[in-house]
Amino acid sequence: MNFLYRTLLTFNATSLILVIFLIKDEITLNSLHEKLNILPNYASYIAYFAIPIILTFLSLFISKYLGNANISKGTITEIENANNAFLPSYLGYFFVALSVNNCDTLLFVFFILFVFTFLSQTLYFNPLFLIFGYHFYNVSTSNKAKLFIISKNQITKIDDVEFPSLKRINNFTFIDKSI
Repeated sequence: MNFLYRTLLTFNATSLILVIFLIKDEITLNSLHEKLNILPNYASYIAYFAIPIILTFLSLFISKYLGNANISKGTITEIENANNAFLPSYLGYFFVALSVNNCDTLLFVFFILFVFTFLSQTLYFNPLFLIFGYHFYNVSTSNKAKLFIISKNQITKIDDVEFPSLKRINNFTFIDKSI
């Protein structure tokens, strides 16, 4: 289950590169079937964007089946908001999608990004989680562990923070299901 979940998270984290490319090249659903010719181009673009959103929702839904973990109150030594830390890297994906000239090159670049994101096994930053109200945190614990937590909680001070209902994505990345 964990392998499939991490694969889905990796696809969700990298799929917007495909959406941006399809929009940039004005590839629309109209060309699939003659009955779709009546659709305006923006209908295709909305459909393309909806797919990663739906898959992100699905990944949030099935996260309840992952293994359990927790971080007790008093064991957290540092918390850093990571919402904005990964945005520059993610914007780099957009610039790549805008500069790629053909579909073959895009698929090759997407495959490379997908493999490296999957194998990194440390972070599954997906800006679409922000749409669902999640935030990203780098958390350091008293036993020197550095963890990446995806949570709906907005954390402003470290004193009372605990994560009693974490779901383990891997040994460094967790999603908080306490809400």
